[in-house]
Amino acid sequence: MPEPTVRAVPAVLAVDYFQSYSVVGLLALIGVLFVAVAFGAGRLLRPVVPTPEKLLTYECGVDPVGEGWAHTQVRYYVYAFLYVIFAVDSIFLFPWATVFAAPGYGATTLVEMFIFLGFLAVGLLYAYKKGVLTWT
Repeated sequence: MPEPTVRAVPAVLAVDYFQSYSVVGLLALIGVLFVAVAFGAGRLLRPVVPTPEKLLTYECGVDPVGEGWAHTQVRYYVYAFLYVIFAVDSIFLFPWATVFAAPGYGATTLVEMFIFLGFLAVGLLYAYKKGVLTWT
């Protein structure tokens, strides 16, 4: 009867499925152990001679003066926001162009891309309204 062979096929597929995950898990474990051994060796081999100069906060050769709180201008965050907008745009446009060329995906991917570009346009409009795009 063919019934035992039908049940055996999913069992074989499950074994292959979990075996591939065990390889990934083993590589992850080896990676974690490699990092742990490297940090442990660094901790054991480094010289430990604390002095007041070494315990002082140091930035760019200037001794710290005043409090540790500093005001950061919002425009730096907006620049980072603009970078993310255009980086994400370029990352997704190239794979989209390859999928768009595939048969059967034309109209769907075109609509999805215009929705995506709409979100990017909203981000660009926000930056324009904030005056970030004016050169000073």
